[in-house]
Amino acid sequence: MDYDKKKMTAPIVVTVIIVLYYAIYFGFLITLLDGIWKYALGIIPIIFSAVMVKVCIERINEIKKGEEDDISKY
Repeated sequence: MDYDKKKMTAPIVVTVIIVLYYAIYFGFLITLLDGIWKYALGIIPIIFSAVMVKVCIERINEIKKGEEDDISKY
């Protein structure tokens, strides 16, 4: 079980770093732009962040099921 927790740390850390990157980078761009671009650049990082969190959850579920190397199926 402890081995599974070690495998789960990498996807979680990568997800947190990328979500923070999106928030900071696009937040900076939003402060610089006006009009429709502000809303477009506000929606994009929310979508990217949601996809990253979903992928991270799927990867954690794969690790819990014991499917560490799922590329070998193909």
